[in-house]
Amino acid sequence: MIKLLLDNEIDIDEVLRYYNANISYIDLPLSIRGCVYYYKGIYDILINKNLSHYKRKKTILHELAHIELNQLCQTNNDLFAFYIDKYEDEANRYINFLIEKVE
Repeated sequence: MIKLLLDNEIDIDEVLRYYNANISYIDLPLSIRGCVYYYKGIYDILINKNLSHYKRKKTILHELAHIELNQLCQTNNDLFAFYIDKYEDEANRYINFLIEKVE
């Protein structure tokens, strides 16, 4: 889905409907660009509203990568927390790979 979004074949609203996700722009500490969590069948993407337009877009893509890579459906939250750096790196590599494919 993210690849289709980057190729302008679909828009962000279609991606959000597909994943049953919402985006909210909220005040977050400057060190946090965004996060995503899954609750009762809905993905909630929280984006720091103080980011520039470019950083917001990149953060949304990063959070969508977590969803697309199925990283949030871990049965053991303690294990997820243990591997958080691995998942962050994986999401970043995935988005960079897709962006390179578009360019």
